[in-house]
Amino acid sequence: MPAPFSRDLRERIMHAIADGAATTTIADRFDVSPRTVRRYRQRLRDTGSLVPRPNRGRPPQFVLERSMVIEQLTAQPTATLAEHCRVWAATTGQAVSVTTMWRAIDAVGWTRKKGQWQPGNGTRPCGLPGARR
Repeated sequence: MPAPFSRDLRERIMHAIADGAATTTIADRFDVSPRTVRRYRQRLRDTGSLVPRPNRGRPPQFVLERSMVIEQLTAQPTATLAEHCRVWAATTGQAVSVTTMWRAIDAVGWTRKKGQWQPGNGTRPCGLPGARR
């Protein structure tokens, strides 16, 4: 989930609305969607505040240490996800699921090619590790 826009930006959008600018004009000026402009207007009308709502969903129970994930991938490049989970549990005492291990590996930008794990080649969208296609 992306981070909420800054309070300053929200206030500038509301000032533009108060000045009578059109929703699409405001959206273009501040590089946000017209829906965002309408949502801020509605939130101010309903609650009197522009403070972002708290994030929904439960926080992750734990996050795997990036350097330890990379170290393990480097040490055992041909291991499967299940094997990496077993090694992780043996070395840290923390049992993780295959899904959690996959997310950690994806977050550090590694991929599995030709039967082994290796760092990404830098052609991922936006140039960011873990970016979705």
